[in-house]
Amino acid sequence: MATVIAPPAGDHLAAAAEALRRARETRQAIGRVSESHDVSDLEQAYAVAAINTERRVAAGARVIGKKVGLTSKAVQQQLGVDQPDFGVLFDDMEFLDGDEVPMSRLLQPKAEAEVAFVVGRDLSGPAPSYGEFLAALAYALPALEIVDSAIAGWKLTLVDTVADNASCGLFVVGNQPVPLGQLSLGEVGLQLDRNGRTESVGSGAACLGHPLRAAYWLARTMARRGSGLRAGEIILSGALGPMVSVTAGDLLQARIGALGGIACRMI
Repeated sequence: MATVIAPPAGDHLAAAAEALRRARETRQAIGRVSESHDVSDLEQAYAVAAINTERRVAAGARVIGKKVGLTSKAVQQQLGVDQPDFGVLFDDMEFLDGDEVPMSRLLQPKAEAEVAFVVGRDLSGPAPSYGEFLAALAYALPALEIVDSAIAGWKLTLVDTVADNASCGLFVVGNQPVPLGQLSLGEVGLQLDRNGRTESVGSGAACLGHPLRAAYWLARTMARRGSGLRAGEIILSGALGPMVSVTAGDLLQARIGALGGIACRMI
């Protein structure tokens, strides 16, 4: 079942959701829905995203996690926004280390390297304390997120990316889970290579100061919105460095400190 419930949507919000759905289905980018459909604030934008989440779930997709977006100052500057957001991860978005990732499902993809967390037990009820949050996490994994926007040229506002499910595309997670106590994620370094050339460098501190802080922001945000996090869900905690544009044939390889390496090829 859907984990984010939309408030009753006005006709313009339903129309915005349909425009975004069609853009992704046809792989034809559109203009800002904030302008074309008068989506005027973040609550309306999350309502638009929830309409499409509910549509996908009704069609048989499963929600398997959440992503935190816009956690890196470098990415915020690239997109001209100033705060994080979140989106929903579906089962058909997931790939594993070494897989081939199909460009045919994407419009204008860019790659980010980040830390993924797996929830070990349900987090529900009031916004958790930091201790409660940490106790609910099982382990961490290296991840590549292939972000994608239905908004032409990535010329979007915060409202537009939220309405577009936080610009979710596809994601790749590593094979080997690592216990959190063995990691110093605030100090972890990132190197992301495209076709053997380093294109992005960064660190855990670039992700809201610490990847766990970004994931904690998500846990508290979901609780305040009447939802929660479920055992087995994946949290993509956000970019550790600038996004990298990708095209068919590109080999992406990242190393994230003690979490190790992860790779995929775009086909």
